[in-house]
Amino acid sequence: MKVVLLVVGKTDSGSWDKALDDYAGRLKHYIPFETEVIPDVKNVKNMTESQQKEQEGRLILKALQGGDYCILLDEHGKEYTSKQFASHIDRMMHTVPKRLVFVIGGPYGFSDEVYAKAPERLSLSKMTFSHQMIRPIFVEQLYRAMTILRGEPYHHE
Repeated sequence: MKVVLLVVGKTDSGSWDKALDDYAGRLKHYIPFETEVIPDVKNVKNMTESQQKEQEGRLILKALQGGDYCILLDEHGKEYTSKQFASHIDRMMHTVPKRLVFVIGGPYGFSDEVYAKAPERLSLSKMTFSHQMIRPIFVEQLYRAMTILRGEPYHHE
């Protein structure tokens, strides 16, 4: 199984990219992992929020492959402790045949079509984070899950 983080748009700050690259590099020692960036939708100033979500949704759905298991990072998703998330990832590693794809959408969330495609939603916090900031936070939690599953000392009780 390969894990993919699918994100909409580039980051504006190199510090977030650096943090993401650091944890992605660590993570690759445990599982196949990659980040895929969908380009920002053009002319958003002339679009409603709904139109922007629809445009982004088409691009997200186009990036998904047959057999992908898609989990949306969404403020209304299920919350886990780090240990619970590790257990969930462990189950996914034994049941997802191809790619486990975590999706971070644009600033307004996801279109109805994207919600319909994803059997799960995951929330990292009740707080709101920028879409740029959540990328390294999520990959750090995925790395933490791998170290928990291996019994390594990165995660402390």
